[in-house]
Amino acid sequence: MSTATKHLTYRAAGVDIDTGEALVEDIKTIVRSTRRPEVLAGVGGFGALVQIPKGYRNPVLVSGTDGVGTKLKLGIDTGRLTGLGQDLVAMCVNDVLVSGAEPLFFLDYYATGKLDRQAAAQVVKGVAHGCKLAGCALVGGETAEMPGLYAPGDFDLAGFCVAVVERTKIIDGRRIKPGDALIALPSSGPHSNGFSLVRRIVAESGADLNAKLGRNTLAAALMAPTEIYVKPVRALLAAGLPVHGMAHITGGGITDNLTRMFPAGCAAHIDTATWKRPEVFAWLQQHGGVEEGEMRRVFNLGVGFVLMIPKRRAAAVLEALQAQRIPAWRVGEVIEAAGGPDVVYTA
Repeated sequence: MSTATKHLTYRAAGVDIDTGEALVEDIKTIVRSTRRPEVLAGVGGFGALVQIPKGYRNPVLVSGTDGVGTKLKLGIDTGRLTGLGQDLVAMCVNDVLVSGAEPLFFLDYYATGKLDRQAAAQVVKGVAHGCKLAGCALVGGETAEMPGLYAPGDFDLAGFCVAVVERTKIIDGRRIKPGDALIALPSSGPHSNGFSLVRRIVAESGADLNAKLGRNTLAAALMAPTEIYVKPVRALLAAGLPVHGMAHITGGGITDNLTRMFPAGCAAHIDTATWKRPEVFAWLQQHGGVEEGEMRRVFNLGVGFVLMIPKRRAAAVLEALQAQRIPAWRVGEVIEAAGGPDVVYTA
């Protein structure tokens, strides 16, 4: 009896090493465009080498990691991939910014069943753009090709950020007190939260993603890349303007994210009449029949980031933000809490 021998290869099993290496070459120039002087060695080695920036006396490292969630699926379905890279960076750098930290470097993880070199390059291009907006270096990442684990055309993303802050300048919310002003910075849309609900609403309503919504299409409004708040907020801190606390409005909406920063005895009063929600939120609420309380806990409703500022310096902070062309506004104030941290809404 004879046995036929099969000469199997990694490529035959579904993993193409050559395509992965070609992708690395494709993105090297993009990655180099984000380089900071602290980067000693980046893409190509087994690990990136980055030194602490000069000027820090007692530096503390702040780390953050996040993904883009099911917004990925809508991005894949609509072909809007580059913005997903910015989303990935934003979700990480905006979080570490809350501590007053300066984003130093970023790494990404791209996993798929079969590597699409062009699609992956688009995503990394968006990651690099996000890093430029945040002033951090893209020092490396990982591309994993795992046949059988993902549906054809699907992929997943994860991001990892390391930032640095002077120990004496850490912002942790301890200084927040009743009377502080709440300053809102606008979002570009839903950012990267609530998309399991968004996709359900789109599917059940039978919506045409190419239909007009205001000046854009519905797809453009839903897929607008997440705003990155690092440079305008870091400019406030560099100017010595007092910031008692900050909140990145992500999953949990305004309600849950504000209370994460409050010390005992503090709550928030939000005046919903101080801003007009972007049209996309009205569309989602109407077509999904979503109750107001649920909207407030799922979506940012047009508020992407909130600063807690001493009342007497609120005008100066607003002026500084508006000078940077950030249309910030006073959205409410910190109030005394009868029980635990809470958010009270009035119109």
